[in-house]
Amino acid sequence: MQLHFSPSMRSITISSTNNGFIDLMKIKVAARHISYRTLFHTILILAFLLPFVFILTALVTLEGSVNKCSSFDCLGRRLGPRLLGRVDDSGRLVRDFYNILNEVKTGEIPADLKLPESFDKLVSDMQTNQYDAKTFAFMLRGMIEKFERDIRESKFAELMNKHFAASSIPKGIHCLSLRLTDEYSSNAHARRQLPPPELLPLLSDNSYHHFILSTDNILAAAVVVNSAVQSSPRPEKIVFHVITDKKTYAGMHSWFALNSVAPAVVEIKGIHQFDWLTRENVPVLEAVENQNGIRDYYHGNHIAGANLSDTNPRKFASKLQARSPKYISLLNHLRIYLPELFPNLDKVVFLDDDVVIQRDLSPLWEIDLEGKVNGAVETCRGEDEWVMSKHFRNYFNFSHPLISKHLDPDECAWAYGMNIFDLGAWRRTNIRETYHSWLKENLRSNLTMWKLGTLPPALIAFKGHVHPIDPSWHMLGLGYQSNTNLENVKKAAVIHYNGQSKPWLPIGFEHLRPFWTKYVNYSNDFVRNCHILES
Repeated sequence: MQLHFSPSMRSITISSTNNGFIDLMKIKVAARHISYRTLFHTILILAFLLPFVFILTALVTLEGSVNKCSSFDCLGRRLGPRLLGRVDDSGRLVRDFYNILNEVKTGEIPADLKLPESFDKLVSDMQTNQYDAKTFAFMLRGMIEKFERDIRESKFAELMNKHFAASSIPKGIHCLSLRLTDEYSSNAHARRQLPPPELLPLLSDNSYHHFILSTDNILAAAVVVNSAVQSSPRPEKIVFHVITDKKTYAGMHSWFALNSVAPAVVEIKGIHQFDWLTRENVPVLEAVENQNGIRDYYHGNHIAGANLSDTNPRKFASKLQARSPKYISLLNHLRIYLPELFPNLDKVVFLDDDVVIQRDLSPLWEIDLEGKVNGAVETCRGEDEWVMSKHFRNYFNFSHPLISKHLDPDECAWAYGMNIFDLGAWRRTNIRETYHSWLKENLRSNLTMWKLGTLPPALIAFKGHVHPIDPSWHMLGLGYQSNTNLENVKKAAVIHYNGQSKPWLPIGFEHLRPFWTKYVNYSNDFVRNCHILES
């Protein structure tokens, strides 16, 4: 912007450039009305005002840098309201609303304030009652807090329902057990000896690959055995020792007597058939199963006495998982007695009933455990919080003096579910005694040292006796996480549905279920008659 005075001082021309074009404004000064002194004073006043106009123009231009403003017409539109004191109030309104929200955040919601049930109702009430900003803010806060409470309560209810579903026995599986038990009493073929007499020596032949499975779920046992046999290039070298409880023994025996997996060998044994499992040898487990307080903890009301306001759904889910009734079952603790139950075997693979074998496992017997007892996959080497980032701190209460004194919270945990055990090396240790000792301490402390079942005492008892094996042998978490990578599942030797969402339950993850169901014989008469349908 430039000022030009005529030589006679009779006119002033103000020019500015706008996108290459020149805007001119010419002011003519009549000589007879304006003296030189007046003109001098006018110029002096302009000299003082123009710097302020320039600064204001610069600020306006910077604020509107996206829309260039260099013409007088544009500047007039932008500067006019400012010069006249008409400033945009939106910024002030936002600041005022923030102040109201901060005030409402710490204030008490009026007791007589009726909260609308939906956003549409809120808008309608606002139009009808003409609420002020503070009342509106209180209503907004009340609605949000109510929705948060409802969501939280729904989440806890969902977790409880899922816990009950995971602890229950599906009707089809219960039917299968009953029908097979009835078949055992009425069909001599269902009672035939397993294995046949001529194959009995194989049960203690260490040149074979011995698998041990402890379960009361007939269908799950069938899947484990079938998947192992079908995944092996030499099934004739496989010997399965299936251990079950007294009530399931007849049905389990019937299934494998009527559904041969030859050339593999299967032995079915009930807990009641092991002479070694006496009260004298397992006093702690007898106490665990029979102590009323312990039974109430695992079978009682999981909500009574619980303060849900002091926890979150994630922690609540972990607590429910720790109170699964399976953790006081002798079948679940049985693995700690393998050296005594199978005195003639040197090396075995122990499997949980919620696994599927997808690859030949015979190379496991070739792994050098370097004098250790337990070949297991470590569970502290991954990033997911549910399964593969577990240390001792995740299982033990380190505020207990005995735990903090003897254990390191950062020590790496390992997994049950697929373990290679050197029973010869095990017999030279005091693992069982250590296991019993810590179980007794936890019972005396009213379960304040740990809550979750059989793994914590095993982590202590096997301390210093674990040889890490490659994680590809054992993939965990298929019962916890719906976002499990399917490519990793396909590559794993053993996949483990540890967690609540078992593949035989309605709450199992649909996209992970086919890896399990492919080993179920849905054409079997017992399976069809019990309406166990392929999903």
